[in-house]
Order: sequence, then structure tokens, then C-alpha cells
Amino acid sequence: MRLEANALQALCRQVFAVRLVMIPLGAPLALGRTAPGAPTYLVAASVALTFLLSYALFRDWERFGPLLLRHRWLLAADMAVGALLLVTATPSSPLGLVALGTPLLSGLVYGWRGSAVFAAAQTVVVAALGGGLVLSFLCVLSGAAGSSVRDFLFRLSETRARLTAAEAVREERERLAREMHDSVSKTLHGLALAADALARTSDPALVRRQAEEVASAARRAARESRALLTDLRAEPVPLLPALHALDARVRVSGAVPALPPSVARHVVAVAAEAVENARRHAGASETLLTVSATGTHLTVSVEDDGRGLPARFPSAGHFGVRGMRERAAAIGAALSLGPRPAGRPGTRVRLSLPLEGIR
Repeated sequence: MRLEANALQALCRQVFAVRLVMIPLGAPLALGRTAPGAPTYLVAASVALTFLLSYALFRDWERFGPLLLRHRWLLAADMAVGALLLVTATPSSPLGLVALGTPLLSGLVYGWRGSAVFAAAQTVVVAALGGGLVLSFLCVLSGAAGSSVRDFLFRLSETRARLTAAEAVREERERLAREMHDSVSKTLHGLALAADALARTSDPALVRRQAEEVASAARRAARESRALLTDLRAEPVPLLPALHALDARVRVSGAVPALPPSVARHVVAVAAEAVENARRHAGASETLLTVSATGTHLTVSVEDDGRGLPARFPSAGHFGVRGMRERAAAIGAALSLGPRPAGRPGTRVRLSLPLEGIR
């Protein structure tokens, strides 16, 4: 609702801006048609009063605008000031167009119910003062225009809110899919393998050891599930301990900074996925994880001596590479997958993260 209120205030302020332009343009013609003496002074005083009040509202709108939206009866005072100008200058003068401001404001502030009341009242005032059919019709039309703009604004805001909610749901589903693939899914896969081995084992000592492995994997899956659901880590995460825990030889160059939790989680997940792919799919005998930090970038690369990348990735079900690309995009990093440099066999996955703006 705050967005709608700000937009309504901005539109109402523009109504007063238009009035400020109309009054100086119409005042010379209105004064030129007025009889000399007291009538001229009355018209000039009404013009000055209307202009000064409109200018005060326009200049200090940040203070008066919220009052207008909270106390909508103030539009009656605006109509009274406009009526004074109509009485002195007559609706047939160019200043009669100032009367359109109040119905327009009522449509913006009240909606169609309020605009109907104020537009009808303004039409009666204009007709009683001899304003003619055209100006009376314009009063009704301005109230309807203000109400239509208000309705359009609210519909636009509701549509934007629905699109934002749908986008948030889609992003959350993708995040959960990545997290499930990179943590719980792999742990449960290991748990299933350990359970299968346990079912085929008859040696009591081996059964005990494999049962302990199953219990450990189950506890790890429970921890990963809780971390996935709660996601309450709020302090900067030391990156190196998490990377050293991976099944790879680690080489560090430069002073590696502590990253925000969300960024560090993505970096570790990309590295873990690359190491896991090297172990499970590439048949690598050695995996090297290199971390280098400069003043502007953090680079994490995973190289293996395996069979290399396939000619094309499967179109469905290949969540690992897709998840790495999505994680890199989420933190503004550049990800490259390709063969190792210098013609050596194997694969290199390289993540380059700009450090500016994330510390």
C-alpha cells in the first residue's frame, strides 16, 4: 500500500502544479474583462489567494500531502477556495478551468464514490454561477478521469505484486532444487549405498561398522535438511575451512576474505559439485582445487586429470552443471567449464567472483 500512497501523492501534487500554471496564464485575461475598481481588486485578491495556497501545497507537499490522504475532508476547503475564485472572476473567464482541480483530486484520493460527490457539487456550483454546459461537463469528466487513474494505478500495483510473488516462488523452487541436489540428495544417495552394502554383509564387525556409517549419513542428512529449511546463518563464513573439507588437494594464493553467508555458500557449492563430478563421472585420479585472491577478484578453479567433458550435456536431469551456472549467476560471478590448459587431459571448472560491493 505504501507504493500506491506515494504514487497518489505524486499525482495530486502534479494537479497543483497544473493549477499553478493555469492561474498566471488566465489571470491577465480575467482581470482585463473585469470592471475597474472594487471588482478588479476582488478578482486580484482571489487570484493571489488561490495561487499562494496552491504554491504552499506544491512546495511543502511532503508535509501536506499525507494530510490530504488522511483527512480527505480538506478537499471541501479546496473547493471553497476555488468557489471564491469562480464568484469573483466568473466561471466564463479563463480562470474557470481552475474548478476542474477539485473533482480531479477527489477522484485520485477517494475513488469513484468520492469523485461522484465532489464532481456533482462542483457542477452545481459552476451551473449556479452561470458556467455553462461545457464547464459542468468537464467537472464530471475530470472526476471520472481521476477515479480511472486511481483504479489503473491500483490494478497495476496488484499485477506487479502478483508477478513479484510468482518470481519469488520460482526463484525459491530453483534454490531448493540446487540445495537438494548439492547436499541432501548426495547424502541420501550415499546412505542408500551404505544400506545396500549392509544388507549384503554377514560379518558382525563389518555390519557394526556399516551400521555406524548409515547412522552417520542419516544424521548428516538431517543436519543438511535443517540448514536448508532454516537458513539462519548470518555471520561471514570462513571460506577456506569449507573448501579444505572437500575431497581435493587445495592450493591457496593470496589473502582469501570471509564472504557473506549466501555468497560463500554458492562458492563452496560450485567447488563441491566440480570435485564430485571429477570423482564420480570423470574417473579422475587427482583433483586440484586452487583458490586465488586479489584486491578485486576471488578465483576458485577445480582441475582433474579425468576423461574430460562429454561432447554435449544431457538435455534433462543434468542438475549439477545447471546448478553451478545458476549459482554463479546469483552472485555475479563468471563460470567457465572446459579442458585443462596446455593440452593436458582432464577438465577445469573456473569461478571468478568480483569482490567489489560484497564485503
